[in-house]
Amino acid sequence: MKNDLIYQSSEYDCGPTCMTNAIRFLFEREEIQPGILKQIWVMGNDTYCEKGHLGCRGTSKAAMRYMADWFNGYGKGCGFPIRAKFLDDQDAKIAPGTQTWQCLRRGGCAVMRCTAGGIPHYVLLTAILNEEEIALFDPYWEEPDFKAPGRRVVEGHPKAYNRAVRCPLLNLTDESDYAMGPLDKRENLLLWRGEQEEKP
Repeated sequence: MKNDLIYQSSEYDCGPTCMTNAIRFLFEREEIQPGILKQIWVMGNDTYCEKGHLGCRGTSKAAMRYMADWFNGYGKGCGFPIRAKFLDDQDAKIAPGTQTWQCLRRGGCAVMRCTAGGIPHYVLLTAILNEEEIALFDPYWEEPDFKAPGRRVVEGHPKAYNRAVRCPLLNLTDESDYAMGPLDKRENLLLWRGEQEEKP
C-alpha cells in the first residue's frame, strides 16, 4: 500500500521532506526500510544561518549530491531496489529526451531545486501529464494564487502530486514560481526503482 505524500514541518525542511516523499512515491509502505528514512533526515537540512542555527538555510547542493551516492551504495549493499543520479547545471534541464524526462517516463521521480515565493525551494516531480505539463508535489502547505498562466493546483492525487506546471516554465532562468533559475543553481536528484535495468 502506498502512503500519501507529506508536507514539511517547518519553513526549512523541504529537502528531506521531498526525499521522504520520493521513497513514499516509489515504494509500498511494507517495502520501506526505517534506516533509509533515518538517513534522509540525518543528511538533510545541513546548512547554518547567519546566527549559527543548524538547518535554517535548508539543504545544500552538496548534501543532495551526497544523498545520490548514499542511495546507490545503500541499494547495492543492502539489496534495496533503489538507484539515484544527481544532475546539475545544463544536465538538469527538463524537456523531452533529457535524463529527467526519461526518468519520469519510466515511473521514477526527481527532487528539483526551484524558486517558490522568491526563495529557494525543493519540490518532487512525479509524472509527465502531457508533452507540455509536468506533475509535481510541493511540500509547502498553502493555497497559492498563481497570477501567471501555466501553473495550477491539482486535487485528488495525494499519493503523487498537487501541482501541474508547464515544462518550459520549469526551465526559466528567473525567480518565478517553480523555475529552476540560473544554470549554476540548478539541480535534480533522480530516483527510480532498481529493478529497472536502464538508468536515465
